[in-house]
Parts: sequence; C-alpha cells; structure tokens
Amino acid sequence: MPELTHSSEVLDRSQPAIVVENLHRSFGKLQAVSDVSFSIDHGKVVGFVGANGAGKTTTMRILATLDYPTGGTLRVGGHNVVHYPEKVRRLLGWMPDSFGTYDNMTVLEYLDFYARALGYQGQERLQRIQEVMDFTDLTPLADRLSNKMSKGQTQRLCLGRALLHDPQILIMDEPAAGLDPKARVELKQLIRILAEEGKTILISSHILSELGEMCDSLLFIDKGRIVHHGDADSMTRASASATAETLVNVQIIGEPAKLIEWALTAPLIQVVEETKRGARLRVQSTDEVTLAGVLRRLITDGFQVTDYHREERRLEDAFIDMLGQIDKGTFKGDAAQHVE
Repeated sequence: MPELTHSSEVLDRSQPAIVVENLHRSFGKLQAVSDVSFSIDHGKVVGFVGANGAGKTTTMRILATLDYPTGGTLRVGGHNVVHYPEKVRRLLGWMPDSFGTYDNMTVLEYLDFYARALGYQGQERLQRIQEVMDFTDLTPLADRLSNKMSKGQTQRLCLGRALLHDPQILIMDEPAAGLDPKARVELKQLIRILAEEGKTILISSHILSELGEMCDSLLFIDKGRIVHHGDADSMTRASASATAETLVNVQIIGEPAKLIEWALTAPLIQVVEETKRGARLRVQSTDEVTLAGVLRRLITDGFQVTDYHREERRLEDAFIDMLGQIDKGTFKGDAAQHVE
C-alpha cells in the first residue's frame, strides 16, 4: 500500500498535538460535556470510548472547529480552536460518523471537488487526488457513483476526503461502525500505516477489542466526564482488582440452557453470557480452591464438562464493570490525563 507524501505545513511539536482544558458544553439544561481535560502527544493513537450520549462526538466536533465550547480551552497543534480555526483546519483531518455524498457525482469528481475547495490547482491537484485514491484503494472505483457504494467503500471515501490536505492530526468518529469484518481489517491497516507515518489519531469506536489492539492508550468518558486515561492493561487491572472475581469459560456436552439454569442458583456465580457450547461465568473469587470447587460441583451435578478455563478479562467486560464501579463510587482506575 503506497504512502502519502507529506505537505509543507509546519507543525509545532514543542506542544502536545491536542490539549483540552476544563471543557464544558451545554445545550440548554443538558450538560453534554462537563470539565473534561486531557492532552495527547504527537504520533500517538488514542481511542475515545464511551456509551452513546457520553460526550465523545461533542468533544470531537469542538476539536474539529464544528462547534463552540460553553467553557474551557482547546488547542490543536498549539492553536486555540476558537480563536484560530483556520490554522487548526490546516493541521486537522475530520472523519465524521456519517457524511453526505452527492447524486450523479463519481468518486473522482467528489475528491476533485474537495481538492479544489482546499486550494489545490492544476497538476498538483491531480497528483494529490491520485495519491489519496491509491492509499485508500479507491482508484478502481474512480468512476463509481459516490452514493452507490458499500459501507466500507464509503468509509474509505470519507477517509480519503479527510486526508486530501495531508493533515498531521486526525479525528475519527466511529469509522468502523457498520463495517463487515473484511472492511474493518482494511481500515485498521490504513490507520496503522498513518500511525507509522507519525500522525496523531484520536479515534472513537464501540469495538473496544479493536481499539485495544491499535491504540497506544484509551480515553474513557462517562456522562460528560473523563473517568480513565491510560492503556488497556491498566484499566483491566484496575477493574479486576476492584471486583476480586474471575471470568471462567465453561463448555459442556448438551444444552447450554441447562448450564445457565444451574449457574443462576449456584452460590458465588453470575452468568455473563451464554455461548454456543456453554457459558461465560463470573465467579466471585480469585481463590484457586474456590475455582476448583466450582468445577467439582459441575461434574457432581451431572454436567459433562469438555472445557473449563479462566479468561483474560476482555476490554468490553472491564468497561462495563468500570461503569458499574463508577456508579457505586468504587472505581480506582488510572486518572492520568496526559499521554506521552
């Protein structure tokens, strides 16, 4: 896959790529973002995680100069996003969760329209469009109508549009939403290449396992407030230490429903989810003797167990547990606000 050539835009690396200080944003009586602060250094890939309505998109839109804060300060590449939006836009590429296309406009015409809007002219414009199309694998689709493509192809077009001016900082809001597995893999490959080129990327997604794989750190927001900023391991460790529990995967011969029924009445056990051949169970203990006792009870009660093993705590489970701990006031995760 070809690399993109770099623009002549000079980026001041003496300051963090993104700085958010005491951000507030309200819509009438609704407080969408409340006192959010964090910073991201250059060349880092940071996942932005939170439930729907947590404040992710609002924060991203303000960083992208598409909305105004009610209070606080935000800087991108050292520039205040409210006072110097033009400078910010030259450094930043914005990939929204949804965007508009136009009837009867091909992929090539679509990118050409935006390249002209960005000020590219003549041979330089044609070269830049071709570079972006090659990078996003859109060249074979040059004559395809932009509103008649698959979800994965449309997302690549959105990324191509965001990359036209070779931004050094990318903000991507749910880029993998609705993509099939193949398209998600392709998107991850593109993000990896951009990261290797030294671009700073803030990316939101509901697919937490993929964020854990591709991001240097994760930024968690809940009800408009930052609740954790660190790597995936630090959050799963904090979640596990607070709950003192073990996730166990059990597979049996027979109907999983019978295992679920048994688990619902067994002491120290909660059902996480039913699986094709059994269930994932949460045992309220980390003690080896207790875990062995659960297996012994299963066999004694007539289950033909074909597999019984501990699971590494999944990021999704840690996130759900973390939200529950926050509600109870017991979460003690890494509250660091700066990613180096």
